[in-house]
Amino acid sequence: MNKTLSRPEILSPVGDFERLEAAIRFGADAVYLGSTEFGMRAASAVFDLPLLKQAVEYAHARGVRVYLTCNTLPRSSEIDRMGDFIRNAGETGVDAFIVSDIGVLSLVREVLPEAEIHISTQTGVVNYRTACDLYRMGAKRVVLARELSLEEIREIRRRTPPELEIETFVHGAMCMSFSGRCVLSNYLVNRDANRGECAQPCRWKYFLMEEKRPHQFFPVLEDEEGSYILNAKDLCMLEYLDQLTEAGITSFKIEGRAKSSYYVSVVTNAYRMALDDYLAHPDGWKLPPWLMEEVRKVSHRDYSTGFYFGRPEEGQRYDTGGYIRICDIVAVVQEAADGRILCQQKNKFCEGDELELLQPGKKPVQLTARDLRNSEGAPIADTRHPAMAFSMAAPEGLLPAAGSILRKNIPSAGPCAGSI
Repeated sequence: MNKTLSRPEILSPVGDFERLEAAIRFGADAVYLGSTEFGMRAASAVFDLPLLKQAVEYAHARGVRVYLTCNTLPRSSEIDRMGDFIRNAGETGVDAFIVSDIGVLSLVREVLPEAEIHISTQTGVVNYRTACDLYRMGAKRVVLARELSLEEIREIRRRTPPELEIETFVHGAMCMSFSGRCVLSNYLVNRDANRGECAQPCRWKYFLMEEKRPHQFFPVLEDEEGSYILNAKDLCMLEYLDQLTEAGITSFKIEGRAKSSYYVSVVTNAYRMALDDYLAHPDGWKLPPWLMEEVRKVSHRDYSTGFYFGRPEEGQRYDTGGYIRICDIVAVVQEAADGRILCQQKNKFCEGDELELLQPGKKPVQLTARDLRNSEGAPIADTRHPAMAFSMAAPEGLLPAAGSILRKNIPSAGPCAGSI
């Protein structure tokens, strides 16, 4: 394969319009999002049809594609109204429908014969024969099951039509159940994971209780803190984008439609810059170390390579329910001019604090918070008011673009002088 001609897509998650802007600003080639029904993330199902149309127009104006998730497993009562939904969604100009149910696939083909169809990871595609049959049924792309190894992905690529696109997850949370099809949430709290309402019981702490010893709870392992026997580590394939590209993967998918705009910004930026660096210098490529540090600056569980290189020797189970968090976003840049940076506050920080500025497509830079002023221009000691507008002095020669992020290391955080 000619490496200079292969350019995989960076596909970012979008849960609302703020995250849409963040994904596009920080380098996504395409985004995936859900409307108010039929998507696998009920918590981020905010794009009603008017807002979906606005999102598509915003993305297309910036050369970014939009994929709509229709990947729940609909019951008969739901499928009856889905035809109208697909038709109306198609009129917004979305670039593809992501589906997992064969009936939904045929319905999209019937209602919108020219529509592009992507097969969701929920379908559980793990072999070339299924991929080929889905292609014959009208699929343009298959999102492979996350349980596959890189060698198995290479085999599927080798034995499927070159016109069939292959998408794989490269970053984010991993479900303990095969291809995300899970009944734990439904069973425990009556929230159907396969219709977008998962309560994530795989992240809960579990103990063992013996039938004749009620209310005596025993750790599954010899640990007084209990055991997270179902909880998975997060996926991170940033260091291996060369191997994924060479395997013929079309699209690198980042998980996280329910995560923050800060997460979307940082992770999209890291994968964008890593991929561009590899494509520019493919021979003997190694990931610049600072990019790996970037993905550690969002809330995450311990990272792993999932199943890409076979069964993980160190195991995939994650031994705590919490996240690792070493940075806080403190502000988003609105504009910069005349030696000052105008911002909107996200978290409190103080005059003299050491901050880090992340700009789209650039390595972060260190700076010190100097000459803080409120929106009236009066000096202030800290940014204590939620979402307040403020400005600060810009270091010599530094005028960051709108949407750039200011963040602060949590270990260095301390009380501000005179704060309350």
